[in-house]
Amino acid sequence: MQRIVIASKNQGKIKEFSALLSSLGFSFVSLLDFPEIGEIPEKGTTFEDNARQKAVTVSNFTGLPALADDSGLVVDALGGRPGVFSARYAGEPKDDLKNIQKLLKELEGVPWEKRTARFVAVLCLYFPDGSLVTARGECEGYILEEMRGSGGFGYDPVFYLPDYGKTMAELPLEIKNKISHRARALEELLRKLKEENRWSTW
Repeated sequence: MQRIVIASKNQGKIKEFSALLSSLGFSFVSLLDFPEIGEIPEKGTTFEDNARQKAVTVSNFTGLPALADDSGLVVDALGGRPGVFSARYAGEPKDDLKNIQKLLKELEGVPWEKRTARFVAVLCLYFPDGSLVTARGECEGYILEEMRGSGGFGYDPVFYLPDYGKTMAELPLEIKNKISHRARALEELLRKLKEENRWSTW
């Protein structure tokens, strides 16, 4: 069984990726299994840059294919912020609640129709032979004025999906795993792997 390193220590992401990929017969480890790697700096100016940097670093260290993502929230009324700074929007250390509080503060007074936003995820799967495959997925929604729901992580409690009448944090995991930005990026990634005949090497 092919082992893949999920290049994250985020329990939410690890759970989500494992659920999305489990039916394909892969075996997963994560950065929690390699504490010696330490924190990987995210110095890129785009989601693509950061995902690539993480995947290459982890694959070179472990000798295994590494799947990394960089994801974030892009809010139109804020000129695209928090973007690549989503995880640390309110500063160090990372704190989901403080990030949400800062976001809502900055959106005070912004009318509903202008509170459009999207979650963006870029995946990079880097192989030990130096090849890589990248994919991007997006999920459109609106930013609420208050938090709703106890599921998910990050900005999920304030990200509202009109088609479902719920926030991302209120959705069952099986639905989130079909419509999330990461799910859509993963679908694109798998399509590219098949097109490039990487599938047969797994």
